[in-house]
Amino acid sequence: MKRPTMADIARRAGVTKAAVSFALNGRPGVSEPTRRRILAIADELGWQPNSAARALSDGRAGAFGLVVDRPARMLGLEPFFMQLISGIQAELSIDGTPLLFTVAEDQQAEIETYRSWWAQRRVDGVFLVDMQVADARVPVLEELGMPTVVIGAPIGNGRLPAVWSDDAAAAHTALQHLAALGHRRVARVCGPAHLRHTEIRSAAIERLAPTLGMECTTVATDYSADEGAAAARSLLTGQDPPTAILFDSDLTAVSGLTAAQALGLRVPGDVSIVGWGDSALCELVHPPLTALSRDVAAHGGHAARLLRTVAAGTRVAHVQDASAQLALRGSTGPAPVRVPAAPPAAGGTAATAAAATAPTAPTSD
Repeated sequence: MKRPTMADIARRAGVTKAAVSFALNGRPGVSEPTRRRILAIADELGWQPNSAARALSDGRAGAFGLVVDRPARMLGLEPFFMQLISGIQAELSIDGTPLLFTVAEDQQAEIETYRSWWAQRRVDGVFLVDMQVADARVPVLEELGMPTVVIGAPIGNGRLPAVWSDDAAAAHTALQHLAALGHRRVARVCGPAHLRHTEIRSAAIERLAPTLGMECTTVATDYSADEGAAAARSLLTGQDPPTAILFDSDLTAVSGLTAAQALGLRVPGDVSIVGWGDSALCELVHPPLTALSRDVAAHGGHAARLLRTVAAGTRVAHVQDASAQLALRGSTGPAPVRVPAAPPAAGGTAATAAAATAPTAPTSD
């Protein structure tokens, strides 16, 4: 079917196109009964405003954008982004604002997308995710004057407002739980080291671990299941393996759990595992994963409301959401007791002590 136009409405209502324009845009020039009749006909025909024409007339695109610098195949498996996008979209759907979403191969490609969108009036603002320690996107977006909301800690984001949750406090919560269970040698499997939230979590753990009498080894990954499993295998088959591992995402935590069990280890009997995100994945494995939990969808909704306000030209402050809390399940338990190797016999080496206790071969008659 042909897309209905203002001319179609005018013919049906028996009025001019100018009268239809006045009615649809809430402008004076038509009587109230005529306005109501025109609006009813527009609704009956399923008329919607042309976004390109609207952008030319008032400068608004009527859409917001999100670019993610991660492989598309990984996004389909990463629970965090799926929950975040669902929360953003749920909020934007209230007034029918669409979300323009794409992926980029690197940060430079992401920047070029922002420049293109802004020049073509395709979006009224964007969400900025995966803040980096040295982030080239911030000065570009400030230079463009593009309404932007950062989803992440308000560090290194210039004048751009942020919606954030305290990752340092969440890291403290996880470590204190493991320390209370007696774990002293722990490990952490994190995401890429250049991400701001990775740096914040690493710094927090580095500060807190010694005060709890803990040693913590950190292994960086790309957040994929393969690298999460490989990191777990490397840690658990090395010398003096950890008794607990904290993973920075649920996907790597689930893959780490599977890798530990494939090595014949009991979870949590031999090693405890903690995830970060508390998606549905955490309850689909055995044992179910203890995880740092927060409402990611609500977090996305808060970001969408803030961006709508920013795009309207209102100055706003940063918005801090509640810190993640620990959802306790079956993957964490008391630290296993590991019996140290027997010391060598007095006056001799370990080898001579072993020889002294070895059975002697029988002699022939």
